[in-house]
Amino acid sequence: MDNNLDGSAILYCEGAFNTTNGKTAHGLVRFTERYEVKAVIDSRYAGKDSGEILDGKVNNIPIFAKIESAWEYCRKNSFLPEYFVIGLAPDGGRLEEFARKDILKAMELGMNLDSGLHDFISDDPEFYNCARDNNVQIRDIRKTPTRDKLHFFTGKIEEVNSLKLALLGTDSAIGKRTSAWILVQGLRKQGLKAELIGTGQTAWMQGAKYSIILDSLINDFVSGEIEHAVHEAWKNENPDVIVLEGQGSLLNPAYPGGFELLAAGRPDYIVLQHAPGRKEYDGFPGFLLHPLAKQIEAIEIISGKKVVAVTLNHENMNDYEIKKEGAKIEKEFGMPAIDILKHGPDDLLKAIEPLIRKRK
Repeated sequence: MDNNLDGSAILYCEGAFNTTNGKTAHGLVRFTERYEVKAVIDSRYAGKDSGEILDGKVNNIPIFAKIESAWEYCRKNSFLPEYFVIGLAPDGGRLEEFARKDILKAMELGMNLDSGLHDFISDDPEFYNCARDNNVQIRDIRKTPTRDKLHFFTGKIEEVNSLKLALLGTDSAIGKRTSAWILVQGLRKQGLKAELIGTGQTAWMQGAKYSIILDSLINDFVSGEIEHAVHEAWKNENPDVIVLEGQGSLLNPAYPGGFELLAAGRPDYIVLQHAPGRKEYDGFPGFLLHPLAKQIEAIEIISGKKVVAVTLNHENMNDYEIKKEGAKIEKEFGMPAIDILKHGPDDLLKAIEPLIRKRK
């Protein structure tokens, strides 16, 4: 945790924690440099530890059924949360009607509101008036800058001489951002300078210094904003490695993210996040996931670059199954396949080290 925290926070994830619709909350209880997370709200897991529910590891961030009980817990422990962060990430980013009263209550208790939804809280008169009356701030993270502040692609990406890695995925909500952060932190522990290019609202909430919200940008400026973020990270930080957080997947019918990241970010290599236990695209029953071989082929044809490793998401799989699947992938594709959430990034770093040396 750095010294530039915005403040302490309660995460709102009613009905969605430990599901793909709670991925923003998941990211923030695992790691954030923007907030000090004190509590999570989801009535289904009230009384449980959020880390134990999510990863089987206690993190001492308790889950509560209601805002009032989370607030009282904070008060009794001599701190008052400054932010109420919406940790929901539903399909389409729409605000559920049941959440309205909870958001209003949070602002009435004096908490600032941060939201990564597509429905802008600050544009709603009821929320706007409540924030004004209670002297709190609303930040809609997905609100894009005005067009005069956006960047068009120029080609300056070719100046960047840091190693660029894109951490893409075979589906949405599959753990790309989490794996990207684990990789960045692993590189930093080895004494290397590494920067994450955040491409979604959660990475911004986690404190990624160089971030864009890709799915909110006007199409004409997507490539330019990716290029600008990468170039700024290189110019200001001179990192050894720049890691680009993937969005969606190339072959996902609803979230075909990644084309612009490959074209404009121009990564040198790709690491691919994959969930062997997932058979259908997230949220779309009947839409079967394309085979891993087809996903790798699509990426390499489009980018002209190699997929050098697979990071495994262990959902719906036990330890034996994930080990067996990893060995199968390594044999078939000749590249490491690693569950870095469970086992850390060391094996992935071993695969990347020669690429860093080669770049230098």
